[in-house]
Amino acid sequence: MSAESTPDPGIPGNAGTNGARHRGKGKRRKPQRRRKGLMITAWTAAGIVVLGGAGAGYLYFTLNGNLKSVDIDQALGTDRPKKADNGSENILVLGSDTRSGGNKKLGGGTDDGSARSDTAMIVHVYKGHKKASVVSIPRDTLIDRPSCTDTKGNEHPAAHSAMFNSAYSTGGAACAVKTVESITDLRMDHYLEVDFAGFQKLIDDLGGVEITTTKSIDDPDSHLKLKAGTHTLDGRQALGLVRTRHGVGDGSDLGRIQLQQAFIKALVNQIKDVGVFSNPKKLLDLAETATKTVTADSDLGSVNKLASFANGLKGISPSNMHMITMPVAYDPADPNRVLLQKKKADQIWKALENDKPIPKSATSGSATGEAKGVVSAP
Repeated sequence: MSAESTPDPGIPGNAGTNGARHRGKGKRRKPQRRRKGLMITAWTAAGIVVLGGAGAGYLYFTLNGNLKSVDIDQALGTDRPKKADNGSENILVLGSDTRSGGNKKLGGGTDDGSARSDTAMIVHVYKGHKKASVVSIPRDTLIDRPSCTDTKGNEHPAAHSAMFNSAYSTGGAACAVKTVESITDLRMDHYLEVDFAGFQKLIDDLGGVEITTTKSIDDPDSHLKLKAGTHTLDGRQALGLVRTRHGVGDGSDLGRIQLQQAFIKALVNQIKDVGVFSNPKKLLDLAETATKTVTADSDLGSVNKLASFANGLKGISPSNMHMITMPVAYDPADPNRVLLQKKKADQIWKALENDKPIPKSATSGSATGEAKGVVSAP
């Protein structure tokens, strides 16, 4: 399946007002001193620090050996936005939709062995690590993808009006980070990636996640069928929910994002109440799965670093997470694609650059997926 030419059923909507265009380098930020997408990984990693006892050394080396990392800084070099000096951090969180290996049987796409960024979120952690803003980037957004060099040293040319998720499938994590930085002119301080199979097992190890649906959901593509009401989703159902797009709303990726955001809040809300940190067996299972599931940037590429980083984010509750979607409009030339509303988006990037709340005007009038309120925590 080509990441740039996979049509979905027509999506109704208004014509775009601002097409995708290359963002100039703009103002660079001053040097810095110093997360939450699929926050289960962070919470699990944070729990590793409470695992003491005689087996801690063996456990550390086992878990450390599970982690995969990618050197984003080496791949991108110095031609990047500068780090902030205001105590905030930006993390790019990707959900990988590879159909190979353990993900092959999970459905929802062509099994061509490739991988795409099915889910992309910019997580801005404010100074003090008590609040966060999460900006979801629709995978179907047409953007100007910059030229990039992947972590193996292979060069990839720039592309005009390419789907956002083509950046990852073209040049991997490094190209995805460079593309996000070219759109936002914000430095991504960290990178975290979670794959399908790992996400499913994490939810099962957690014991499921309870959600309430206001409408029935039936999506044969994601293998999800739920009646309206309260459910405790197992891993396969949870994966189906965060990937469904045709079972509810207008069938767009924007609707899927709304479901993802609601599920993440339910997940974070539940983690604090399931006794993970008082149950060593559950904690170990989660830590084992999480470290096998996540790929991090090299700065977070060890258990100690990831745990320390995640431990500093425990104060961010769902009520202190502001979740939005990057403002877009449906492409009048192709209702299966969306275009960046640049002026509105610039309000978001400016607010985050200055560690300020995102103004409501930044998302007012943006295209939505008509799935808001369908899923919530019970």
